Amino acid sequence: MIVRTVLANGVRVVTEAMPEVRSASIGFWIGAGSRDEPAELAGSSHFLEHLLFKGTDRHSALDIAEVFDAIGGESNAFSSKEYTCVHGRVLDRDLEMATDYLGDMVAEPAIRPDDVASERRVVLEEIALRDDTPDDLIFDVFAEDVFGDHPLGRPVLGTVETVSAASSESVREFHRAGYHPRNIVVSAAGSIDHDRLSAWIASLFPDDDRPAVRREPVAASVGRRLHVVEKDSEQVHLLLGGLGYSREHADRFAWEVLDILLGGGMSSRLFQEIREKRGLVYSIYSFAQPYMDGGLFGIYAGTGESEAEELMPVTLEELRKVQTSVTLAELGRAKAQVKASVLMSLESTGSRCEQLARQIQVFGRVLTTEETVKKIMAVTPEDIQRAAVRHFRGKPTLAAMGPANRVPGLASIVEALTS
Repeated sequence: MIVRTVLANGVRVVTEAMPEVRSASIGFWIGAGSRDEPAELAGSSHFLEHLLFKGTDRHSALDIAEVFDAIGGESNAFSSKEYTCVHGRVLDRDLEMATDYLGDMVAEPAIRPDDVASERRVVLEEIALRDDTPDDLIFDVFAEDVFGDHPLGRPVLGTVETVSAASSESVREFHRAGYHPRNIVVSAAGSIDHDRLSAWIASLFPDDDRPAVRREPVAASVGRRLHVVEKDSEQVHLLLGGLGYSREHADRFAWEVLDILLGGGMSSRLFQEIREKRGLVYSIYSFAQPYMDGGLFGIYAGTGESEAEELMPVTLEELRKVQTSVTLAELGRAKAQVKASVLMSLESTGSRCEQLARQIQVFGRVLTTEETVKKIMAVTPEDIQRAAVRHFRGKPTLAAMGPANRVPGLASIVEALTS
């Protein structure tokens, strides 16, 4: 059973009881991510995520590490463009302890100057690692190319310059503004008593009369259509795509199914034609990432320098064909994959916890499994073709990294998509 409560302090609590399990997953989801940062302090949400584990006035960093290890539990966190999440999984008997520790980290992180200085080095090493990993770096390059000056174009990690400029005061101010109780959803799934959990959470977050900072939609503007990054590597890394649908777009389920049909599995068109039949790549896949006020879609491929010239025309031909021809058999396979993913995720307390929080953050309510599956199964070939025309006909963005001198120019790509 799913239960939702809005506490007096504004924190939203949503739980799903799973009495058949002995564990419980809990997550503190904060509506503050890289898109909410000042441009000159990009990376603040990610930096703060690191600092949450450096301790509070009540619990030291060592306390946090030892207490979860001592009970065989798990704790972690991540930051993204629109959210930050601190989460854990423990046996049900240890849920109160986990709630206290994780909630204290979210509500009252110490953010000491010494910790900022030491963790800055860790984050800068993380940026350096990203820069040395082309198949990671190209996604940040691509997002900046597609979104331009839009905050969604900024890398979650920030840059060397912005992370170096961050101070304990600036990170503390980001925490004060973004971690407002009315900007927090606490979700939990497993062996849980909703009322007891709500009482524990209420004690962690004081009432706050300040208005919560509202995230305003921002119009996207394309930064650049073609971006070639010279890099000494054996492979050419390619990302082709552009702006996609928002989370609330009427065609978002068709977009999700299209993504699977085109490049989401071993039976997908791109994998079969380019990897299996032609052997042009080791890795090729598509992705569809929705956000509050827009989205990002793309096709990633890693290939050799000599194969890059053949790879692009074949990829473009698949993008053209899916606009006019979708068989019922392949549509059925794609819908079955999406449906199975939804249903199998229900067996994991962590996945259920994440689904609850995301739906409350995005829609303000929890979508039933039946409602979600019904929308997936209602997708038609015409829906797929409409979404394909919307995304693949026109002028895309292409980011290339490595020895890309054999990659076709943007003009020929546009001609192939529109002719």
